[in-house]
Amino acid sequence: MTPAAFDKLYDVVGKLLVKKSLRQPIAAKCRLFLTLMYLAHGSSHFYLSRLFRMGVSTVRSITQEVTQIIWNKLCGIYLPEVDENSWKQYSNEFKIQWNLPNCCGAIDGKHITLECPPKSGSLYFNYKKQHSISLMAICDANYNFLAVDAGAYGGNSDGSVFAASEFGRRLLRDELNLPSPCALPRSEHIIPHYIVGDAAFPLKSNLMRPYPGRNLSLTKENFNRRLSRARRTIENAFGIMVARWRILKSPLIMHPMSAEHIVKSVVILHNFVKQHCGSQYAPRGFADIANEDGDVQEGEWRKLVEPMASVSAGIVQRGNNAARSAYDIRDLLAQYLLENKIP
Repeated sequence: MTPAAFDKLYDVVGKLLVKKSLRQPIAAKCRLFLTLMYLAHGSSHFYLSRLFRMGVSTVRSITQEVTQIIWNKLCGIYLPEVDENSWKQYSNEFKIQWNLPNCCGAIDGKHITLECPPKSGSLYFNYKKQHSISLMAICDANYNFLAVDAGAYGGNSDGSVFAASEFGRRLLRDELNLPSPCALPRSEHIIPHYIVGDAAFPLKSNLMRPYPGRNLSLTKENFNRRLSRARRTIENAFGIMVARWRILKSPLIMHPMSAEHIVKSVVILHNFVKQHCGSQYAPRGFADIANEDGDVQEGEWRKLVEPMASVSAGIVQRGNNAARSAYDIRDLLAQYLLENKIP
């Protein structure tokens, strides 16, 4: 984060960080800087207490309070509800950058590892044999988060977390303000706008997932490859976030509710910093890029951090029977992608 970006962030949240006390309170800028250092470096509360000459409990209370303020003040600005015109813009970006028409975003869920909460049983125990909370998110073609849901039990599958989230329910009910169906470029075929996800998500007319199985036909194999190219955006968004905000690299030793506040503040700070100093935060080559042949070259962030754990497609919930129209739309899109190669 550049000094200019820090000052802009302080202008937004600074008034809420000012404390009044009979003794001289900790300065608002110091409280903000301490919290950003905690999130960016993943330093322990004990280390920061020695560095800033504060008590461990004071540092802990500052980080928890400031992260909540950051989320509450910035979410309406840097993570607003997306309207139809914005979805059209995101769709155009996916078409230009990832050669996937009518795609408005990519969705995925990740595990945020934490220390075993007391008396939680197996609620937070995931298939990686770790305790975690789930982070579900949608991103655009430029790795900005459009919607997030954090705090679900880590033992749940992506499909169940998605169905229980607010934007998941709205997407399944077709209440997400996605643009009206339109014709594919250079074609008379009209299909809805949609979000792309992996095999953990149900197939819907506005939610495309890859074809299952092996030894697929050329049409289906090509569709899965093209879908995977666009879906990489959400994996890169998570990867960039963890590489820059390293608090998420290690298990969070705190109550799940406190961990949720940390995660949500990191998500909103990702959007904030990327908008105000994106060339330094995520320079070209830091995320995956597509070369002239259409092949994807892995980004630099993969050398800094491992991809966050996701739910294995082999353990997702079954029984998500799609409507016949959803299969028809996927088949139509698959045939179109086969006939229209990446330029």
